[in-house]
Order: sequence, then structure tokens, then C-alpha cells
Amino acid sequence: MRLDAAALRGARHHLAAADPVMARLLREVGPLPMRAHRGGSAFAYLTRAILAQQISGAAARSIANRIKDRFGWPLRPEHVLRSNDAELRALGLSRQKAGYLRDLAAHTRDGLPLGRLGRLSDERVIESLTVVKGIGRWTAEMYLIFRLGRPDVLPVDDLGIRTAMRRAYGMRGLPKKERMRRTAAPWRPYRSVACFYLWESLDAAKRPPPPRRRSARSSTCAGRSSCTGSRSDRAYFMMPLRPAPLAESV
Repeated sequence: MRLDAAALRGARHHLAAADPVMARLLREVGPLPMRAHRGGSAFAYLTRAILAQQISGAAARSIANRIKDRFGWPLRPEHVLRSNDAELRALGLSRQKAGYLRDLAAHTRDGLPLGRLGRLSDERVIESLTVVKGIGRWTAEMYLIFRLGRPDVLPVDDLGIRTAMRRAYGMRGLPKKERMRRTAAPWRPYRSVACFYLWESLDAAKRPPPPRRRSARSSTCAGRSSCTGSRSDRAYFMMPLRPAPLAESV
């Protein structure tokens, strides 16, 4: 299934009808723009995903910009394979991440079917990607959602989803994987869309309430990023060098 505009509208109606908690979130959050990173190469996208692990999105973007300045963009496997460890570490990569990029480059050179992933099932995509050191199931699931635009992915290891579920459903603690799957069962076949709303519900909860009145002397929030609320580092997966909208807002 491709998440075009009509499918996204159908997803929103399905979620609201299937789950009263999700219906409330849909009303509170409102229409969301859904984007997939279609531009650039799959190799470059996975490189960015590896860079983002265990550091902030801002730090990952800084390293990605250094890589772009050094090699151009998109990054290609031969760029990595021709570089020694000192060169990669000078760009801000840890020794471990340099090894991960080398493994991704070597697998791509040796036939990892990055160009055909869009034709594989979700589980086959995960199986194909997780042969690479540094790419676990969560990274593969982010690839499914944000690169391939797959509509029915539930990343049970994602802390943001677990936290949002606990908050939305009044759970006493962070839900275990099996409880998450049971809770999300009514969302099928649009669990990815539900995840967008769960993520956004966390961001919305961090935003300050609107002021009761505006000063006539200055416009509220002018030029201040804090007024838009903090953004989760997952936004890194949604911000390619050339953004490509997946579909209209739902």
C-alpha cells in the first residue's frame, strides 16, 4: 500500500473509528503533514541514520555537513572504502561508527539490494538491512516509515512511542512490547500513521500554552524557536537535503 493523499485520509478515518483514544489524539493534534525522504540515495540515507545513533539530531547534522563538504552529496560507498580511519574520524565519526559505515559500504559494494528494498515486504526489508553492523531493527523500521513510507509499522523499541502510549492510555509505566502490539492491533493497517500522531502528541505536550493576550508593542514569539516547542530527534529522519512531500496533510 502506498500512502498517497487518499490513503492518508482513509487512515485518519479508520484510526478515529477504531480507537477512541486515537480519535481524541487526532482531534487534539489536528491534520499532520506526512513526509518521506524520497530524495538522494538509499546508501546516503542509511549513512545519516547511522550518524544519528546515540547523539542529538543537531550533532548528526553537523557531522553529515562535514561529510558533504569532504565528499560531496550523496555519499557513495567508494568514498567510505577509500578513506582510512583517521580521515573518517577527522569528520567527527567515532571509531565504532566509522566501522559501521565501512560495513554498510562493503555490503553495498557486495550486493546489498538497496535499490530493490521498495519491492520487498516489511520483514524482508528488516532482514536485509540488519545484516549490516550498526543497523538494528529500530533503524530498519525508521527506514520503512520515513524512507519507504510504509503505512503499517509499529516500532516497539521506540522510547517516544512507548512514552506517548503511556501518556495517552493512562498506563502506570512504559508498556512492554506485547502490550504495545495489543493496543495497536485496532490501528492496522495504519500503525505508522498512528505513530506520527503519538510522536506529535509528545511534542504538543511540551509547547507552552498560547498567551491570553498579545502586546501591541511586539508580536508574540517573533523569531523565538522556543515558541514552536521542542522537536524530537526523529525529525532528523524527516529532513533530507531536498524535502519531498509524501502526500498532503491528513
